[in-house]
This record gives sequence, C-alpha cells and structure tokens, in this order.
Amino acid sequence: MPILPDVLEPGLKVVFVGTAASARSAAVGAPYAGPGNRFWDMLHRIGLTPRRLDPQEFKTAPLYGIGLTGMAPNSIGNDDILRPEDFDPQGVRTKIEQYQPQAVAFVGKRAAQEFGGHKNVSYGLQPERVGTSALFVLPSTSGAARAFWDESYWFKLAEFLRQA
Repeated sequence: MPILPDVLEPGLKVVFVGTAASARSAAVGAPYAGPGNRFWDMLHRIGLTPRRLDPQEFKTAPLYGIGLTGMAPNSIGNDDILRPEDFDPQGVRTKIEQYQPQAVAFVGKRAAQEFGGHKNVSYGLQPERVGTSALFVLPSTSGAARAFWDESYWFKLAEFLRQA
C-alpha cells in the first residue's frame, strides 16, 4: 500500500508528482504537510486554488483541477536517502497515460530525474510529453530544499495552464 493515496481522476489541469512522503506527511496522512513546506501556499499564490488549502484537505484537490501522486509511493524520507529501487517511474507513466492531465508537474528535480531516467534536468517546461500531457519540473517546496527555491517556475506553470 502507498504511504499516501493518489488523488487522480480524468480531466485534471495538472497532476503534481512528488518523490516520497515526508515523515510529517506520513504521520498525519496528508501530502506536503511539513511545517516548512510551501506547496499549499504556492497553489494559492499562483492562482490554482481560491485560498490556501490545509494539507488535510488534499482530497478536495480535484475540485480545482489538481491531482497528486508520488514517484516513491511506498517510501518515507528526503530525496537524499531514497534509493533508485524506491521509485516507480512506470507506475507514474501509466497513471499519466490513463488520466491524461493537461500538465504533469514534478515537485523537485529528483522526481523528474527518476521518471525520465536522466540526471540532467532543467526547471520549467520540458521538451517531451507523455501522450498529450506537458511535463514541467518545479523547484521542490520542501523546507529542506530552500537553497534551490525559485518560485518563478511555479508562476510559469500557472501561465501555461491558463493558456492551455
């Protein structure tokens, strides 16, 4: 069983793909629940939700055209402790093909690297697609990744979704 459930359905604007649940998220049963995590703040700041959702409201994300899944669904911990075998890129690819969101946004480079199988990944819109879904790589919202924080890519995703 995955640590956190997927929140997926057809017709979504965007599916956010994280790596693994943090210890805090696993403990409370809600994604992006760490006190320093900016995920829910950013969804509101870029206009995808009308207010800042509480992590425990994650199951309401499809009401706003948002889906959630993870690359390492059976693991807990920061990217630096995860092993290659913890990741399930084919499982995520199958979900994308099944639900066909307008965009897939990897929340952090590690998720995108493990999905694509290559280490050189840049932030922003990617040249490849999965079916009809555009792929984005966003800076991680985790407090542990503050050194790499650049919210401009989150705003670029929002602009892309408005134009799609």
